[in-house]
Amino acid sequence: MQNTESFLEEDQTLDPQDWNTMRQMGHQMVDDMMDYMQHIREQPVWRKFPDVSKQFLQQDVPHGPQNINSIYAEFKEHILPYTKGNIHPRFWAWVQGTGTPLGVMADMLASAMNPNVTLGEHAPMYVDKQVVEWCKQIMHYPATASGILVSGASMANTTALVVARNYQAADARKKGLASVPGKMAMYCSAETHSCVIKAAEVIGIGTEGVRKIAVTDKYEVDINLLKDAIEKDMAEGYIPFCVVGNAGTVNTGAIDDISALRKICDQYNLWLHIDGAFGAFAKFVPAYAERLKAIEEADSIAIDLHKWMYMPYEVGCTLVKNAEAHRNAFYSAPNYLLNHERGLAAGLDSIQNYGIELSRGFKALKVWMSIKEHGLEKYRALIQQNIAQAFYTGELVNQHAELELLCPVSMNIVCYRFVASSLPTEKLNELNKEIVMRLQEEGIASPSSTVLNGRYAIRVAIVNHRSRMEDFEVLIRETIRIGNTLLTNP
Repeated sequence: MQNTESFLEEDQTLDPQDWNTMRQMGHQMVDDMMDYMQHIREQPVWRKFPDVSKQFLQQDVPHGPQNINSIYAEFKEHILPYTKGNIHPRFWAWVQGTGTPLGVMADMLASAMNPNVTLGEHAPMYVDKQVVEWCKQIMHYPATASGILVSGASMANTTALVVARNYQAADARKKGLASVPGKMAMYCSAETHSCVIKAAEVIGIGTEGVRKIAVTDKYEVDINLLKDAIEKDMAEGYIPFCVVGNAGTVNTGAIDDISALRKICDQYNLWLHIDGAFGAFAKFVPAYAERLKAIEEADSIAIDLHKWMYMPYEVGCTLVKNAEAHRNAFYSAPNYLLNHERGLAAGLDSIQNYGIELSRGFKALKVWMSIKEHGLEKYRALIQQNIAQAFYTGELVNQHAELELLCPVSMNIVCYRFVASSLPTEKLNELNKEIVMRLQEEGIASPSSTVLNGRYAIRVAIVNHRSRMEDFEVLIRETIRIGNTLLTNP
């Protein structure tokens, strides 16, 4: 066995031997990234990731040190040019925010501090708490409510549904679902995000325990069919426990009738959860304030700050009106996580008592700094701007005989297609799919797609603070150009 003293001949560290060289590299990185964001409009929205770079990223793990200048050069050659593109003004592919320069620097500060923000008496815990309090104020939730910052909508919805399950089935946490005298069921519209279905699987309800209720011609949940489904389940011995409403569906931006959902939940003693991942923030806008006011009546809400609050990835939030139910769903007190009256182990209630994670980065800092930098009124104006851009795009579609809106514009999502009377639906679907791919491959714009009533839709989801009206004119013009080219030269 090797003598332990041989390991102690020289102290080891991961800090640089030359701090000035590292400092210069840091300055260069900041300058490069500021230039990158400042001039992003001049770049293609998306570039195909080349095979040479894919091959480069299949190297074996390095066993020895490499020069930091070489490492950074490799980043700029093989990684930076081939990002998804969601900081670009013409990125509307999915509901993904654009980030901000100060948010970028806040993440750098958070990484330098490197705290685990789940427990202990230290400043990041209080910043985290303040951001949660701000989220409650933004949603007009009571001060007595609780909340937790999470990675995004998937964790936000899952966290809320754990609380809902445990609240409605008191022994479920300790004894599991076997303790429930019947199969539990939850309800959502057929347009609900897939992460809610995954959450049902995670919490033991299973996909067969999820009732996907059909939607109206406005893509909102059909209230009468929902009520029928609940009564049918009750008659058959199921235990309904939760309804999930949508404050902006991912496909079309449709808003369920939340007031009606609240009444149904009160009638049948069900938990009302709202997936407001992006759409809940439309409460800021006067035109949507009344319709979304009923969110305040929900038992829990899931929101994503990296969507319509434009924060750098990632940060979402779960809010729960019943703070006691929230804590009861996750509380644990192992011997190695005891609270003390003073010292590092004192302070706020551990965040791990409100969620699954015990290791969390300082994601609150970018939110705290960004909201202080701009103020809520600026975010209100930007959200209203995105909604106006969506309606403008819908108008542009209606002005061209070659295009067709596939559903009414209700908020910030536009679904349309290129049409040709000579082509059947199947061929039109193929043509529009090709249009989307060419828009992306040519670096013009990045919409995404969906299928509505069997028709392939070009889907424009707008949560981009860099977009201008002219960008949507480019999208419509190029859609028509590519569509006509494909008709002429299939």
